[in-house]
Amino acid sequence: MTIDWANLGFDYIKTPFRYLSIWKDGQWDQGKLTEDNTLHINEGSAALHYGQQCFEGLKAYRCKDGSINLFRVDQNAKRMNRSAKQLLMPEVPEEKFIQAVEEVVRANSEFVPPYGSGATLYIRPLLIGIGEGIGVQPAPEYLFTVFCMPVGAYFKGGLTPTNFVVSEYDRAAPQGTGAIKVGGNYAASLYPGKLAKERHFSDCIYLDPATHTKIEEVGSANFFGITKDNRFVTPLSPSILPSITKYSLLYLAEHHLGMEAVEEDVYLDSLDKFTEAGACGTAAVISPIGGIQVGDDFHVFYSETEVGPVTQKLYDTLTKIQLGDIEAPAGWIRNIKN
Repeated sequence: MTIDWANLGFDYIKTPFRYLSIWKDGQWDQGKLTEDNTLHINEGSAALHYGQQCFEGLKAYRCKDGSINLFRVDQNAKRMNRSAKQLLMPEVPEEKFIQAVEEVVRANSEFVPPYGSGATLYIRPLLIGIGEGIGVQPAPEYLFTVFCMPVGAYFKGGLTPTNFVVSEYDRAAPQGTGAIKVGGNYAASLYPGKLAKERHFSDCIYLDPATHTKIEEVGSANFFGITKDNRFVTPLSPSILPSITKYSLLYLAEHHLGMEAVEEDVYLDSLDKFTEAGACGTAAVISPIGGIQVGDDFHVFYSETEVGPVTQKLYDTLTKIQLGDIEAPAGWIRNIKN
């Protein structure tokens, strides 16, 4: 397969190998690599009817010396297990999760894009309830799989601010599944996301479901803002997915940029305190927010066309760590030699 690395999108591409493991009778099997990209499951599987499933997303990065970096993969393993626990699914042992990811990356190493291309290898671990069943109850068996594909740079031509609109819809219920990575949260966002795009916004801003006064998430990403007194702020709520990128930026803002970095309430009527704002997550790393439509009012942060200086520094620092260009904090990087 010939790949035009410079023109990759964020689309499914079949790579040669994926990992597959089955939980049955109280234990996981050894797991194996397979070339079959079709899952064969019972029609009564709980994942299909009752949404008993969770997933993760992470990336592998080609370094200048040709080796491959995995970024904070242990945190993805921990987050998947938090999701599994709440959905009454068996946890995937952390060492099994990491081994599966590494096996898939090694087996598909020719699909890890070249250093400097702006592209990466996107990795999708998935855990689903399978087996014969039809009642509302945990599945009798579970399937854990990891597959991957090369994806292009999220930003074509560099970081570009985009605009968002506050949604009247809720992403997740109070005390619900907002803090775990389950497909139902994303299914619920499709319709309000469509409405936002029809109005020529990038996506929705979701508010806290209890009071609709505080920002929680930006589409499928986490919100952050830079205040006038140079603080890095992200929303605090039990309904927000704990983004690994967000917690990495909190650390870098404090330890690399010397800022105060906090999680706290971000009230919709207090946007004036922010000089910059953005969304962060695995796919985009950082997406600068130009402005937010709040009812009839449109609030602009740093600029609708230019990236703020703090946002740029955070993006540069994080991506250089991921690519191995600067030293990472202890435990953040697992390097795979070809």
